[in-house]
Amino acid sequence: MHPAVAVGLVFGGCCSNVVFLELLARQFPGCGNIVTFSQFLFIAVEGFIFEANFGRKRPAIPIRYYFIMVAMFFTVSVVNNYALNLNIAMPLHMIFRSGSLIASMALGIIILKKRYSVSKYTSIALVSVGIFTCTFMSAKQVASDSSLNEEDGLQVFLWWLLGIAALTFALLMSARMGIFQETLYKQFGKHSKEALFYNHALPLPGFLLLAPNIYHHAVLFSQSEPFQVPVIGLTLPIMWFYLLMNVITQYVCIRGVFILTTECTSLTVTLVVTLRKFVSLIFSILYFRNPFTAWHWLGTAFVFVGTLMYTEVWNSLGPFLARWRKRPKEE
Repeated sequence: MHPAVAVGLVFGGCCSNVVFLELLARQFPGCGNIVTFSQFLFIAVEGFIFEANFGRKRPAIPIRYYFIMVAMFFTVSVVNNYALNLNIAMPLHMIFRSGSLIASMALGIIILKKRYSVSKYTSIALVSVGIFTCTFMSAKQVASDSSLNEEDGLQVFLWWLLGIAALTFALLMSARMGIFQETLYKQFGKHSKEALFYNHALPLPGFLLLAPNIYHHAVLFSQSEPFQVPVIGLTLPIMWFYLLMNVITQYVCIRGVFILTTECTSLTVTLVVTLRKFVSLIFSILYFRNPFTAWHWLGTAFVFVGTLMYTEVWNSLGPFLARWRKRPKEE
């Protein structure tokens, strides 16, 4: 598949996925578990049919390693989605998750004994300052909410702090999972589609622990206003439509990233994903009118400039621009 098509899948799938997630979370802030379960179930069924060949294909990586990876992946997914129930706004949620570079570098130094260049440390400092700025300004907004009395305001702020702690934990766990995957791929080779299937199939029994919450939100979804799906004319509760679209767009997003990793360099993939996050953030702010001050914009700029510095995209663009300047001029 042409890389341009994969880029289109990433932008179209991931950006629209964020939109449907925010539509769900605004109506029912605690719906993270049913969203996560639906995404896992859909991708697991697709992988069971097309990757595992209905269970007849043996995994290239021993299954015991997948159980370790799955424990981390399941935890990260559930905690990230549940953070939306702890007074975390979607823009802050996206910005905070963009700080994965910080966690990856920190754990890389501690666990893998890696060393980095000065430019890498500078980029991480920019990302850190950006996230701190956005988080601090969001904290001031939560604390100064004039619609709440002092006691309720303190309770909301404490829940928000718990949400920040949850996002921090998920960030570190995700980075640890990345290091674990890196060591597995070095030992057994890259098997991304296989890992995608097992990471989504093996955790499914774990959702039994969340069954009451999932069932509760399924009932709430069924009680939402009816919506007629364009073209096919099917009528269903609008929240189920949002969930269906969220699951489909999540699959398109993941497939697009997977295709991109097979067609392009890791630098290109990182750049595309970073730009996608920026587009999603802008859309969330403008369309949903999420509160976003000048300080938030400054923090966002630090995060994305730092990310681009870390990927060394400027070094890659330099030779390209030099060739462009030297191209023969038309007579």
